[in-house]
Amino acid sequence: MKPKPVLRRCVSCRELLNRQQLWRIIRLAEGGIGLDQGMGRSAYLCPNQVCLEEAKRRKRLQRALRCQVAETIVETLEQRLNTSADPASEAR
Repeated sequence: MKPKPVLRRCVSCRELLNRQQLWRIIRLAEGGIGLDQGMGRSAYLCPNQVCLEEAKRRKRLQRALRCQVAETIVETLEQRLNTSADPASEAR
């Protein structure tokens, strides 16, 4: 029997997708914000420019994580978009 995919919802476009296709932003239990790995409250975001801009403009990550998200985190996600030919390959 094939296991069911784990689905998560993008905080920006609200689309329900396989967790592997999304970026994971985590409010770490020990404090701070992490990307892709760690324990804590998570928000998921589609790896595309439209969702990233919308999340930034409407403060979707801050609302979902219930904390401030540093501009460096958004800049790191923008760099991922610009450097990877297939952004979904980096999502976890």
